[in-house]
Amino acid sequence: MLIIPWSQVQVLHALPDPPLWDSTLHPMTPQQLLECYDGARLWPVALSDAAGFDVDRAYQQALAVRALRIARGEQPRGYKIGFTNRTIWPAYGVYAPIWGPVWDTTLSFCDGEAQLSLAGTCQPRLEPEAVFGLKAAPLGSSLDALFAAMDWVAPGFEIVQSHLPNWKFKAADTVADGALHARLLVGQRTPVRALAADAASLEQALAAATVTLHRGGQQVDQGAGANVLDGPLHALSHFVRELQACPGAAGLKAGDVVTTGTWTDAWPVAPNDQWTARFSAPLMGLAVTFN
Repeated sequence: MLIIPWSQVQVLHALPDPPLWDSTLHPMTPQQLLECYDGARLWPVALSDAAGFDVDRAYQQALAVRALRIARGEQPRGYKIGFTNRTIWPAYGVYAPIWGPVWDTTLSFCDGEAQLSLAGTCQPRLEPEAVFGLKAAPLGSSLDALFAAMDWVAPGFEIVQSHLPNWKFKAADTVADGALHARLLVGQRTPVRALAADAASLEQALAAATVTLHRGGQQVDQGAGANVLDGPLHALSHFVRELQACPGAAGLKAGDVVTTGTWTDAWPVAPNDQWTARFSAPLMGLAVTFN
């Protein structure tokens, strides 16, 4: 199945100035979207219901929301890549990767086990993923260039959310909805050069790795690194190309984290749930209890 490139996205205005708003094409303003996010409220209407609201316009909308969040003091800490797992595309009706920012207010780290609040999330779900940490901005999108810029790799749980009822949306809605990002919990970080001498070896190991996902001690799903565009480094490579092609989008920099997409389906979560992802080598396990 072909990946629909987002490289054709045309953002009309660069940060920090939000674009002029056309209410006939955008049924909700960036401020209204942010208010729904802050209040964990469903949108009153799907943005994709408006004539002409497509993925191009959704990225314009997302950049405007990003500018509002920066203006109020939040700091971008990297990116999430969504819908890299081809096995779940038919279930959600989204047939290409998306991306959006990770924030200092949504990112946390642990040594393998943590508690995490679901307060302020809307219809949250959990995804087990591989997360990369960068020591430098990549000098290209090749696997070798990405490996040279990498510091560490870790297991992660991304908590995703949707502000449309029952997770029914179109691709443009998911982009405007912050790429569905709510939280990112990063587990034990391992220097990539302790795992592999080069990009090919690291990608081979991560693509071959598997995960079993457990809720309260009972297995509910399983997946593999190869599910995400054939491997997490390939997912990262695809994202870097799309990011570079998007006018107004901020590039990657030293210290950024990038989570590369779920290895399983996304599973609904609730307070008091206990979840464990048992990754095979080279990733460590990760456990979380929600409150």
